[in-house]
Amino acid sequence: MRVALLTREYPPHIYGGAGVHVGQLVPPLRALVDVDVQAMGEPREGATAHPESYPPGANAALRVFGADLAMVAATPPVDLVHSHTWYANLAGHLTGLYQDIPHVVTAHSLEPHRPWKAEQLGGGYRLSSWAERTAYGAASAVIAVSDGMRRDVLDSYPELDPARVHVVRNGIDTEEFRPDPGTAAPDSIGMALDRPTVVFVGRITRQKGVIHLVRAAERFDPDTQLVLLAGAPDTPEIAEQISSAVAELERRRGNVVWVQEMLPRESVRQVLSHATVFACPSVYEPLGIVNLEAMACETAVVASAVGGIPEVVVDGETGLLVPYDPARADDPTFVAAFEADLADKINSLTREPGRAAAMGRAGRERAITEFSWPKIAAETVEVYAAAIADPLRPAAGPR
Repeated sequence: MRVALLTREYPPHIYGGAGVHVGQLVPPLRALVDVDVQAMGEPREGATAHPESYPPGANAALRVFGADLAMVAATPPVDLVHSHTWYANLAGHLTGLYQDIPHVVTAHSLEPHRPWKAEQLGGGYRLSSWAERTAYGAASAVIAVSDGMRRDVLDSYPELDPARVHVVRNGIDTEEFRPDPGTAAPDSIGMALDRPTVVFVGRITRQKGVIHLVRAAERFDPDTQLVLLAGAPDTPEIAEQISSAVAELERRRGNVVWVQEMLPRESVRQVLSHATVFACPSVYEPLGIVNLEAMACETAVVASAVGGIPEVVVDGETGLLVPYDPARADDPTFVAAFEADLADKINSLTREPGRAAAMGRAGRERAITEFSWPKIAAETVEVYAAAIADPLRPAAGPR
């Protein structure tokens, strides 16, 4: 079987969960099928790269579309095309039409569930939404990375045949992410190793809910340290909001370490390994690979119970879940209660390090047994085979 995999991110240039997914999926996938990778950005080994530079000076979404067209032209003859995120969905859809082959889409996130992207993309958000809807409507198969994501896909695009929406969860490399006793990375960022520590890793975007964690930290016990590995803000406005909130937190209680540049993955592994708790306050999360990374490092997780997170974090066993209702995101009373609940559950573990450690050990065991990449690659190939066997092709147009 010959497969073209289309993606924006590909190692070593990765900034989000979809890029981690693709980078980890391709090696075991190549053990099963012939894989050609088309990516965006700088040239790199193992993929054909397409810069987002045309049309010059255009809206970012239009420049993504320019790279999409380059991908279509560069993709060799294959049996199936597989695209990841809206950035590559248009390329996948057009390649399916051009070569008259099945197009498989992996749903890492959904544009209708991320309205704040309009702040970042402007009118480009309407283009990204159109590209996603068009690709999903014509796809031979859609892969959702969690049961929660599958529900969201069918809710957002009710015209889809549910039989064509499959669940293949994200995974984790438990050799790369493992307990690491090294202290070079924590020492280099000024992380104290002699006190309870709460760590956050993620981009500064409304989706990741970092503002809620910063506000919750005002309720942390005084000796608890907050370490934020948080950068790449979506907009200047959210960058200013987080900067102001962190500065105020530092003024009021201290014990804050904020690293704004992306650390190497081996450094993140060390920081996670020395954390008492990993905090994931996301308001939207299809699955949350970063939770798996923390679990694989034997770190307890306290996370919002949204999207696919409850399929990863077992409440009371590998961590604690905090209820969150996206429909009440504009209700100040509800948001304040969520932030207080988040703080209380984090405090309950930092006060009982033995309990947190036991949850961390259970989390690593769950990561090993349930989320291995060879298993995920095999399940992905099963979806490919079903899409190829089905007579529907993208040329049939949106349903």
